[in-house]
Amino acid sequence: MSAPETALARLAATIAARVGADPEDSWTAKLLASGPERCAGKFGEEAVEAVIEAVKGDPGRLTAEAADVLYHLLVMCAARGVTLADIEAELARREGRSGLEEKAARPR
Repeated sequence: MSAPETALARLAATIAARVGADPEDSWTAKLLASGPERCAGKFGEEAVEAVIEAVKGDPGRLTAEAADVLYHLLVMCAARGVTLADIEAELARREGRSGLEEKAARPR
């Protein structure tokens, strides 16, 4: 029996379906058509907005900005052919390891 599909998995599937779609029909398709660099820029903008809300301390605004960050992260990754499954596999690979140990093992 497979795990229930999460909202994040559904979002990733929607983004994947927009790769190559008509930019006139979808904001996601428009972002993807603008190229990986533009997608990365949008992700960066949203990340900064999330940081600002974290500092301000309003949980509702932080929640909204965090959702924007996740959306733009998935769009940026899709623009480079990286899927949610790829990210989940990397997280699974790291599971059970100390964060300090994992970071020390990274190439410099």
